Amino acid sequence: MCIAIISTAHPDYPFILINNRDEYLHRPTHPADWWPSPNGQVLGGWDLHRPVHGTWLGVTRQGRIAVLTNFREEDQAMVEGAKSRGAMVNAFLLTPPNSDESTEGFAKRLVEEEGVQGVGGFSLLFGKLQDVVRSVEEKKATGKTKGMAIVSNRTPDVEGLIWICGERGETHALSNSWYGDRSWPKVVQGEKELGSAIAESVKKQESKDALVERLFRVLSIDTLPTKQHGEAWEIYIEQLRNSIFIPAVGGSELNGKSADEVAAAKSHDKIEATGGIYGTQKQTVVLCNRQGNVTYIERTRTDENGDQVEVGKGDRRFEFDIDQ
Repeated sequence: MCIAIISTAHPDYPFILINNRDEYLHRPTHPADWWPSPNGQVLGGWDLHRPVHGTWLGVTRQGRIAVLTNFREEDQAMVEGAKSRGAMVNAFLLTPPNSDESTEGFAKRLVEEEGVQGVGGFSLLFGKLQDVVRSVEEKKATGKTKGMAIVSNRTPDVEGLIWICGERGETHALSNSWYGDRSWPKVVQGEKELGSAIAESVKKQESKDALVERLFRVLSIDTLPTKQHGEAWEIYIEQLRNSIFIPAVGGSELNGKSADEVAAAKSHDKIEATGGIYGTQKQTVVLCNRQGNVTYIERTRTDENGDQVEVGKGDRRFEFDIDQ
């Protein structure tokens, strides 16, 4: 399961996004980097398991940003082999750099033209950093921006879009259920912890680097109890909803279960999957200040063999100004 938490509560960094990518630890993944030509405007990691090489989180030099969380619907059949959800993130990020297509325009193209069915459960949070960073007063005066949009496999049309972070002081979390599902303790805790971290950092007038480490500490909150001997997986898996960070769990007991099934944090019939050890694979912090300078830091927690990486040793840091 994954979590993405977004906030507009910091006075110096009006856009903050923190994200944990939880997956099977041996699933091949390319670390964050500027993408190869002709898509060099995109920064992010990408999945190597499927040919489409979709991503879960990325940003562009033009200020487009998107993050994806997956979930499994109650009546959902196996999704492996269907359309890639990561390809929807790619579609937004790969919008031509000189395009003036709005967030709402992309949503209309995605939902009403390309369709959001046949890809499994998902929530896609996306938009333009400029729209969030722009002052509330300017938004009220022009009425041109709405913040960040959320589209899911449940979105019927563009009028059904959910809009968040259109004002200062908002903090929202997404995990492996539909947006607004408050039954997930990690969602509620994530919003609370990020809000508290920002408030404390502002109070102490911390540097950007100190703020970044504080944000990584939020992503590393581990409240998952150790699985007891003889405890059934069907019971233990329910507790994955509680922890922001997921330590390595599973093994042979996860063979035959998809990442979606694990992310659902409930028992389902076994279906074909990669299987193995599951947990938080990568952590990412994205900041954008009022001047449009973006800081993007990816922290790798496990290597391609599923072994733990010493904290900080797998960090990749990028900084750039949004093209005007």
